Amino acid sequence: MPLWGSRAGLGAVAVMLSLLAACSSTPKDETAGMSNEKLYAEARDEAAAGNYERAIRFYERLEGRTAGTLMSQQAQLELAYAYYRANEKAQALATLDRFIKLHPSSPALDYALYLKGLVNFNDNLGLFGRLSRQDLSERDQQAAKESFQTFRQLVEQFPDSPYAPDARLRMKYIVNSLAAYEVHVARYYFRRGAYLAAANRAQQAVQDYPESPAIEEALFLLSQSYDRLGLTQLRDDAQRVLKASFPESAFLTRGFEADNRPWWQLW
Repeated sequence: MPLWGSRAGLGAVAVMLSLLAACSSTPKDETAGMSNEKLYAEARDEAAAGNYERAIRFYERLEGRTAGTLMSQQAQLELAYAYYRANEKAQALATLDRFIKLHPSSPALDYALYLKGLVNFNDNLGLFGRLSRQDLSERDQQAAKESFQTFRQLVEQFPDSPYAPDARLRMKYIVNSLAAYEVHVARYYFRRGAYLAAANRAQQAVQDYPESPAIEEALFLLSQSYDRLGLTQLRDDAQRVLKASFPESAFLTRGFEADNRPWWQLW
């Protein structure tokens, strides 16, 4: 056999062996020698340092190791929080839903509900998120509604929970934001001459969020939309409610067509 052929053959064999070695090797498990307590401490340290992806790997391994124990429940909750902070919302919600389903009598159930509400909570929503300069998607609205329902379950089931006061504040914020969004949409339709659509959205706000400050403009929009539609009786009814509920309303004298600012900037 020629020398060059022999060298080529040896080279080919070497390449094949290296490929086989690469295929047979597996990533080293850095947690293999750790005790459960050490693994938990490492996971917490990584989360505290903001290394959420690494913390997630540790918590997942710990949960699997300690299945059926209180440590597994703790790892599950902290895993959900790590997912939340890593902006992996779907994984966080799935983890929390699994916890709530498997541990309905857990002493940490109030925290699980609170965290689930937080995952869906959008603090850029509505009035305080510059609603007049952004259009929020229906997906944002659905998440806000789910957040409200979870917070409500928390405060009803655990009224004395340390998480209940903040949940109540967030519920109020969500209600006001959702109402403001409905009015925002109603105002959009009204200014484009879609009076029936405007009336429907304003009516929705009045029905669903009667305690919200945004109802003042909703009633005004409702009366103006009915007026444009020639529904005088409904117009007069809406105006009566507006006058009775907000006797000093700027809408009674100024409206919004003379001033394009939203209702919360009229004063």
